[in-house]
Amino acid sequence: MPTLTPGHAIIKIKKIGICGTDLHAFEGTQPFFAYPRILGHELAGELIDFDDAPGFTKGETVTFIPYFNCGTCIACRSGKPNCCTNIKVFGVHIDGGMAEYVSIPSYALIHGEGLSTDELALVEPLAIGAHGVRRADVQPDEFVLVVGAGPIGLGIMEFARIAGAQVIAMDINENRLNFCKEKLKVHHTINPLTQNVDELKRITNNDYPTVVIDATGSLKAITNAFAYMAHGARYVLVGLQKGEIGFSHPEFHKREATLMSSRNATRADFEHVIASMKKGLVDPTNYITHRVDFGQVKDDFASWLNPANGVIKAMVSL
Repeated sequence: MPTLTPGHAIIKIKKIGICGTDLHAFEGTQPFFAYPRILGHELAGELIDFDDAPGFTKGETVTFIPYFNCGTCIACRSGKPNCCTNIKVFGVHIDGGMAEYVSIPSYALIHGEGLSTDELALVEPLAIGAHGVRRADVQPDEFVLVVGAGPIGLGIMEFARIAGAQVIAMDINENRLNFCKEKLKVHHTINPLTQNVDELKRITNNDYPTVVIDATGSLKAITNAFAYMAHGARYVLVGLQKGEIGFSHPEFHKREATLMSSRNATRADFEHVIASMKKGLVDPTNYITHRVDFGQVKDDFASWLNPANGVIKAMVSL
């Protein structure tokens, strides 16, 4: 049990969602990582004790923003605490929530708003998607190509749809594309291994997508997607890989394209996700394909990296 310190809160963890970041950390491909590290940043639990958290009550169900920022750097002063120069992401830069109890800064707390612990543990990954869509400034009826149908990509698709976009899902895993069609009602899917990518032209009336968002973290996928942009398009990198990106300057320039990254999420994104859940615009239970008790994690974790096991979201219960 952590000791309560000024400006902090203690949470008894109830649910832990397993993220792509956790899987990449496990296999050694996650940037910004040092070992050993306790994983876990998609969390929901019971508020046990706190200092300086007006409006909260002991015993309530909460989640929290797991990106702890300094509050004074240029990013924080500019309203972008999600990319604080001294950021400490729970479970990445510092030990995370695969524990019975954790201590976090009170300013990071978020009310449960009556949502279940399953739903609250999924707020953070969905907020990543919501933030990427907000970065792209998606407009109604735009064609938005989302490359990568993992948990983050699925969240991007959901919030692009909520923004009024026509979503196109691209992935090389047919099962995940079927999931997009059946569960998320995505009307357009492309598997570049089995379909000609010229299908993008047909879907978009020869225009190509005006927004492309990568959620793969694959250098090959990121590089290929530069060719999928309409003239004047915005390309947002949500996925992250370790190497350098190369692309044709003339092809990029003639499109007057915009390239940007999207890192983490802000409180506004978390609030947007929670409001969307409460309105029934997002059904978080769609994502949970595997459930395990905390004691099983060490035995099952490696299996979640195998695409054949069909993992969308593994949820750990304490």
